[in-house]
Amino acid sequence: MAKVVAGARTLPRLHALIVARHGRTLAEHRFRGPGLDQPVNIKSASKSVLSALVGIAIGRGLLSGTEQKIAPILRADVPSGADRRIEEIDVGDLLSMRAGLERTSGPNYGAWVASPNWVRHALSRPFVDEPGGRMLYSTGSSHLLSGVLTRVSGRSTFDLAQSWLAEPLGISLPPWPRDPQGIYFGGNDMLMSPRALLRFGELYRQGGVYRGKRILPERWVAESWRTRTVSPFSGQAYGYGWFGGHAGGHDVHFAWGYGGQMLFVIPDLELTVVMISDPTPHPRAESHLPSLYALLDSGIIPAAEKGGG
Repeated sequence: MAKVVAGARTLPRLHALIVARHGRTLAEHRFRGPGLDQPVNIKSASKSVLSALVGIAIGRGLLSGTEQKIAPILRADVPSGADRRIEEIDVGDLLSMRAGLERTSGPNYGAWVASPNWVRHALSRPFVDEPGGRMLYSTGSSHLLSGVLTRVSGRSTFDLAQSWLAEPLGISLPPWPRDPQGIYFGGNDMLMSPRALLRFGELYRQGGVYRGKRILPERWVAESWRTRTVSPFSGQAYGYGWFGGHAGGHDVHFAWGYGGQMLFVIPDLELTVVMISDPTPHPRAESHLPSLYALLDSGIIPAAEKGGG
C-alpha cells in the first residue's frame, strides 16, 4: 500500500485518500486541502446519500415504495396544464434519473438554480423521453426527491439526514444550501468529511448495518446497486443514486461527485475507498478521473488482494 500512497501523492488535484478493508483502515492520508475530519463539498456524491434517505423513508412507511407517484405529493408545484406524463413519474424514476423530463444539469443548470422555485422549474421542463425511459442525468430530479421527503415527513431533508444517518453513524453533517423555498439541495453540495464519507460507505458495504445496528432497510443496498440504466456519457451502470462497474476484475459500486469526490465499495474484497479532490470549477476537472480509476484498479485493489497493509 505504500507504493499506492506514493503514487496518489503525485496527483495534484487529489486532496485525501482513505482505504479500509474488513472495516479496518489500511491507509488514511491528507495530501493537501482540508483535514480528514473537516466537512467538504462532496458534490453529486450527495445523490447516494439522498438515495439512502429515500430508502429509510420507505422503510419507515413515509413512502409506500419506489413505485409511488410523485405528482400527488408535489401537487402545489405541478404547473397548470402540465403534460399528462407528469402523473406517471414515480420515486424510482427520480432515483434512477429516468423521469423523462429535460435535464436541469449541464447547460441548463444555471437557469434552474437561478429560478425562483427549483421544484416547480424542474417539474415544468418538457418531456424528452417517457418516464422510465433512458437515463437523463439531472440534479433537478434529485432535488424533487428532497422536496418529496420534506412534504411526506414534515421535516427538512437536513433534519432527516441528521436523525437517520448522522446520529446513528456518529458523524458530523452540517447544513448545506437550500432553495428559495427552504428545501435543502437534493443531490449536490452536501458537506461530509472524508472520514464521515468512509462510514457512509461502510454502511453500504455491510448491507445497511453499522456496528450491529440496522440503519437502511434490509434490501435497500441491493436495490440501489441493481442496474436500472446506463449513463450515456460514461457507459457506466446506474442504480438508485449509485454508479456501478468493474475494477481489477471485481464489481465496484460508487458515489461520484464533480471533480473527483469518490466513494468506492468493492463488496467481495470487503473494501471501501474514499478519494476527495479539489472541488473548484476547472475546465478539465473530470480529466482527473482516469487517474483516480487507475489508482483503484491498478494500485489499491491489487494491494488489497495481496493483503498489503
